[in-house]
Amino acid sequence: MSTMHKLVLASGSPRRIELLQQAGIEPDRILPADIDETPQRAEHPRSLAKRLCREKAEKAFASMQGDAETERGYVLAADTVVAVGRRILPKAETSDDAAFCLQLLSGRSHRVYTGVCLITPDGKQRQRLVETRVRFKRLPRAEIDRYVASGEWRGKAGGYGVQGLAGAFVVKMTGSYSNIVGLPLYETTALLAGEGFDIHRGWPERGLS
Repeated sequence: MSTMHKLVLASGSPRRIELLQQAGIEPDRILPADIDETPQRAEHPRSLAKRLCREKAEKAFASMQGDAETERGYVLAADTVVAVGRRILPKAETSDDAAFCLQLLSGRSHRVYTGVCLITPDGKQRQRLVETRVRFKRLPRAEIDRYVASGEWRGKAGGYGVQGLAGAFVVKMTGSYSNIVGLPLYETTALLAGEGFDIHRGWPERGLS
């Protein structure tokens, strides 16, 4: 039965884990796939998000083979890319990265792309790409400095986390909010359900008597 299959999340991102939990889905195993995330020459942000999520899923799926506990499981991977036009912003690892990103995003519109890849227990691969448009207010240097000092940007695509302090920077958003956080919930749950995974198996039943 499909409800017996495990769900392996090929990401160690606390935000993706929390989003899945918000939807009532608890991954059975967290298996971060460490890959080279460097964009290829002239690679479009959309193509990068799709390629990286696919490579993460394939690496996790390959590492599960021979493991009786998870070999027949679903593998879910995602990758989020922030871009201004065709310019791909880094995942901020230093305060200079974060300040550079915020200066570039200040007073401008940008796009957030998340690629989601699912590999089913029989090895079938399914993908979705979700795009959200975001416009930031103009950010004074002093506000950028204060945000950088908060440390909330660390490891985040585009140098900000919309679910935290940077939520106050957003003037307008068109599309999925959870996509900006790191995992578009509607598309992800639809992908899982469409391939036979019981997305409601962890939902509480306290209302039944």
